[in-house]
Amino acid sequence: MKSILVTGGAGFIGSHLVRLLINKYPNYHIVNMDALTYAGNLENLRDIEQKENYSFIKCDICDLKKVSLILNKYNIDSIIHLAAESHVDRSIEDPFSFARTNVMGTLSLLQAAKEKWGDDFSNKLFYHVSTDEVYGSLGEDGFFTEETAYDPHSPYSASKASSDHFVRAFSDTYGMPTIISNCSNNYGSYQFPEKLIPLFINNIIQNKPLPVYGKGENVRDWLYVNDHARAIDLIFHKGKQGETYNIGGFNEWKNIDLIKVIIKTVDRLIGRVEGTSDKLITYVTDRAGHDLRYAIDSTKLKDELGWQPSLQFEEGIEKTVKWYLENQEWINNVTSGDYKEYYNKMYDV
Repeated sequence: MKSILVTGGAGFIGSHLVRLLINKYPNYHIVNMDALTYAGNLENLRDIEQKENYSFIKCDICDLKKVSLILNKYNIDSIIHLAAESHVDRSIEDPFSFARTNVMGTLSLLQAAKEKWGDDFSNKLFYHVSTDEVYGSLGEDGFFTEETAYDPHSPYSASKASSDHFVRAFSDTYGMPTIISNCSNNYGSYQFPEKLIPLFINNIIQNKPLPVYGKGENVRDWLYVNDHARAIDLIFHKGKQGETYNIGGFNEWKNIDLIKVIIKTVDRLIGRVEGTSDKLITYVTDRAGHDLRYAIDSTKLKDELGWQPSLQFEEGIEKTVKWYLENQEWINNVTSGDYKEYYNKMYDV
């Protein structure tokens, strides 16, 4: 039986991936390792927690000794590494936490895998899930490709760029089989509501201000999280070792245009006249070092492995809004306590 360690499997993207692997591959043992910080929530996996091929371990990836014990206990032959601090705003407030988790945590996993696997790398793989933010910012034209030079601008993207480099270094130095994928902005169910789309859905429902950085002209590519999980599954099984794959939604939106789509969708689904909540838009001081535009080219993944997004953005937003409307208890549980203090501090609205 294949034994796969998924780090960060109780988080947003990780929980979708764990669910896919558990249900699709009953002959795989999936070990979910998560520190259960603010964005990790076992409620995300309630529907599969009793499956025979699933185990959960609470562990900080920076704890090399414990990570090594887990790799040996479960005889791990593959690692899909998603655990990370991932919110740019938080990284500006506390860059040290991002360096610790994203850099030293990744190094801890790599070292534990190296010690566990020794010189026998047959049927082994370290798959590192990263971000398009490592590439920096684009002008009005062009796309990030797998050959784009790294140019990170925030503490978050700098920490992810560093972790990418460590993964490649272990491949080049020790011969460890590795793959890296860099994805665009994800959206969908179970996303912690510090991120733009769930934050705005929740605020529209509650008639709270919608804090928009600057003039709302920053452009992002949006990827439905289920499509991202499918891509990771495909790359894990069919991707070439030592390669990098970009994963994007072919889906660019200016923030302000995206927000108006969300407003129209939420207003309609909760019985308001579409556009009623436009009045909630509140422009706030732009984020320090705010990259203007990200746009990712997934042609390599499409041409070599046959992956493409399953739906268009408006359809994905409709599904996402409906999920949050039907899961208000989940939102209420994760937005209590410390998150309220953080929200008030960050947006001052």
